[in-house]
Amino acid sequence: MERTSFYDQISKNKRDSVFLFIFVFLILFIFIYVIGLIFAPEYYLSLIIIGFILVFAYTYSTYNYGDQIVLKVTNAKPVDNDKRYVHLVNTVEGLSIAAGVKKPKIYVIESEELNAFATGKDPEHASIAVTTGLLNNLKRDEIEGVIGHELSHIKNYDIRFATLVAVMVGLIAIISHLFLRSFWYTRTGERDEKGSNILILVGLLLAIIAPIVVRLVQFAMSRKREFLADASSAKLTRYPEGLASALEKISKINRGNMKVSEAVSHLFFVDPNRTNLDRLYATHPPVEERIRILRSM
Repeated sequence: MERTSFYDQISKNKRDSVFLFIFVFLILFIFIYVIGLIFAPEYYLSLIIIGFILVFAYTYSTYNYGDQIVLKVTNAKPVDNDKRYVHLVNTVEGLSIAAGVKKPKIYVIESEELNAFATGKDPEHASIAVTTGLLNNLKRDEIEGVIGHELSHIKNYDIRFATLVAVMVGLIAIISHLFLRSFWYTRTGERDEKGSNILILVGLLLAIIAPIVVRLVQFAMSRKREFLADASSAKLTRYPEGLASALEKISKINRGNMKVSEAVSHLFFVDPNRTNLDRLYATHPPVEERIRILRSM
């Protein structure tokens, strides 16, 4: 079988991103439609219109300011002219030139864990954050491998996709929670007909299953993007062993206790939180697999 080129993989990933966003948006539409039919059948059309105006406004504002929210909730601090991070700034600048993207804003997170992430709406409005643990424990070529990985997320527009889908997934989870709570406090005396009962059952199933299905699809897509970013970093630095060695050290040192919100955990270089459900919900592929692929390049 003919090997798919690097740029074909990027194009495929972008197409998959569009399909995934449409899928999430479609689930949201069905969800709001069913909720309108259950709670206010005579006004459901108006509720749908109002609901989607609010969803659009929420998504648009997050698209433009979501990166600042992410940086704030992760306690990332701007490097500015701090002389302690001159090497970090020089590394980001050099690799940005090599990648052909504008130098992103640089932030540092006070944490003993070794991690990093990129965020923003496009390569012109992007930021990179790294932990002090990563800077203190990795060698120069290993840090370059990690920064190259995050710059690849920026160049490939992964950061835009990750932010928007995180918002949609979070919104579906919030609506599901509100629906389930409201259901128990709603009188059902006037909804004894078979059709109404079926409709309520459909609503309950959507409220329970929709967030799970959407997150599973999101996580599957995130894993593909991590492999692509690893390959992009190897191509950018021309030294895949640097990133492979960084992953090896991180897997030995990290304890997975950064305690960041699950809504943003998929943005990180490696999963910042370790739980018993990692095999099912992990946003990142196994570190061992990533190392094996890098060392086979």
